[in-house]
Amino acid sequence: MSDVFQFMKLSRNPGDKVDASVRKIEFKEIYQPLHSVDAADQAGRCLSCGNPYCEWECPVHNYIPNWLKLVEEGRLFEAAEMSHKTNSLPEICGRVCPQDRLCEGACTLNQGGFGAVSIGSIEKYITDEAFKAGWRPDMSKVVWTDKKVAVIGAGPAGLACADVLVRNGVKAVVFDRYEEIGGLLTFGIPEFKLEKNIVRRRREVLEGLGVEFVLNTEVGKDIAFDKLLKKYDAVFMGMGAYQYMKGGFAGEDSPGVLDALPYLINNVRQTLGTLPQDEAAITMKGKRVLVLGGGDTAMDCIRTALRQGADSVKCIYRRGEASMPGSKREVANAKEEGADFLWNYQPLAIESIEGGALAVRLTQTQYLPVGKRERGTVELVPGSEIVIECDRVIIAFGFMPQKQLWYETAGIMTDEAARVKTNLKPLFYHQTSHSKVFAAGDMVTGSDLVVTAVFGGRQAALEIVDYLTGSGSSAS
Repeated sequence: MSDVFQFMKLSRNPGDKVDASVRKIEFKEIYQPLHSVDAADQAGRCLSCGNPYCEWECPVHNYIPNWLKLVEEGRLFEAAEMSHKTNSLPEICGRVCPQDRLCEGACTLNQGGFGAVSIGSIEKYITDEAFKAGWRPDMSKVVWTDKKVAVIGAGPAGLACADVLVRNGVKAVVFDRYEEIGGLLTFGIPEFKLEKNIVRRRREVLEGLGVEFVLNTEVGKDIAFDKLLKKYDAVFMGMGAYQYMKGGFAGEDSPGVLDALPYLINNVRQTLGTLPQDEAAITMKGKRVLVLGGGDTAMDCIRTALRQGADSVKCIYRRGEASMPGSKREVANAKEEGADFLWNYQPLAIESIEGGALAVRLTQTQYLPVGKRERGTVELVPGSEIVIECDRVIIAFGFMPQKQLWYETAGIMTDEAARVKTNLKPLFYHQTSHSKVFAAGDMVTGSDLVVTAVFGGRQAALEIVDYLTGSGSSAS
């Protein structure tokens, strides 16, 4: 029997973290995996709350106390089965989710000051170790139908949708413009957060379940959307949000000013050795770098520039540290690795100066709170302008969906922010204005978390199964 007071005797342990002096010169995951004994001990700290707040705060509503108990008891394969009931990418979410403001932030132990259960570390431990031991999802009870669905986009939403479709006996064929699956999991998230062999292994697992991938294929360019409509019984769109946002100030297009996503994709392709021959490698070696923005993408840019050998990296954010939209853990990691932060400053203009350098004109801001649960507004402080010289500026203001040329002819409706409209009909929440087409993820919600895209993809898949068969969907 587990010790109900174990949380008092055993402190929180999310796994060892590689020292900053070592990790800031390499593109490898910085959190070491838990050993089986440590995983069981940490799982045993869970209080098994009657109304588990961790589940409520998890966007996919993982059965967290249930699989923690299975880990404590050493029932690894059962824990893997339980984990996959709600999440198609648990080993990835365990690495990239901001647990500090989701499940772990809501943990009763965290609220009580004892340190949250190491939910994220245990989540990735379960699948990593189960896969190593030979576990694979059980498809023996699947009854295959004659239905086929085209999935556009091999990012989190598309992968989750394909996973649930095949588990319900529906053939899923996933199209993606990139040479590998994962979308931003592969090309946008640096390897110090998610090593790409993890994504490759998930591809092998999905292919083993019956998912087919058609890569280096862009819908609307290499294959017509209309052709998919004719060939497949339904279409799912999960193309994400790749259109980077601008700040609307002078000098954003100056030489030496980079957008976050192309920079991150270029670096990932460098580390993977897949950078196209006609594309120059981008490096920050020896440069003074300013990163504009305060989310996880900004932290990814900061930490990438440091690993590339930048002389200095400074983050400029228009609010205070407490209002940072990303993970506090990622901000802390950036600080440990040598980044500086300038809070409450907003860019006004970027100017090219002699020698190829840049002068970034900033003004101080002040925060005007409007309520305890709201972020409030920011206004500029008159007469507070400063100028910072640097060699490179990386703009990381976030992403928005991009309207495709074929939307209009296909009857796909979007809102003013180019997000695809769903829930227009009374039957299916993820159905678009075209009855045969469903959508989820960032292209519907706007730029959000990996785990919310996974949830949307899974829910859309269940709706597609019901749409195709009318049988309801018990498998997940």
